[in-house]
Amino acid sequence: MNLYVKNFLKFALIVLLQVLILNKIVLRWWPEPSGFPLFIPYIYPLYILLLPFETPVWALVIIGFILGITVDSFENTAGIHAFATVFIAYLRTNVLNALMPRNLSDYANQSPSIKNMGWMPFLVYSSFLILLHHILFFSIELWSFSNIGYLFLKILASALTSMLFIIVYLLLFTKQSSTRS
Repeated sequence: MNLYVKNFLKFALIVLLQVLILNKIVLRWWPEPSGFPLFIPYIYPLYILLLPFETPVWALVIIGFILGITVDSFENTAGIHAFATVFIAYLRTNVLNALMPRNLSDYANQSPSIKNMGWMPFLVYSSFLILLHHILFFSIELWSFSNIGYLFLKILASALTSMLFIIVYLLLFTKQSSTRS
């Protein structure tokens, strides 16, 4: 299948999963939260994280904007998702360069994945960028540091839950190799 068609289908799947299913699920970690924030897991930044290694930063930023503004249009959040997604798209290459043992150009025609990076480097990479995305998104959404504990809990709970959903997504939609090399 053509790489562009494959990436478009992945984009559509992740966005539809986010806006039609996950945005309708409001989660709590406790039945009676007594001040504990409600949150929605955001997995759509995973699309940016899974783009090929050789994707230039300018393309990542444009794709990040399109991805973010698409989610914003469904949530009426006036560009908050676009801002957070563009920011992590801009930092993605630097984070990968810091985690990968070789130069990114050595990974031609490959994408960041558990298969290419291993579990721990991929989880560090994705967790860092997801946490950064959530910090930016919720800081702008709440637009107040008067209740920093509430903000911190909302960021932490949402990031942890988002990472759990991302791991499930990767296990369901990633080809597993039968032999390990």
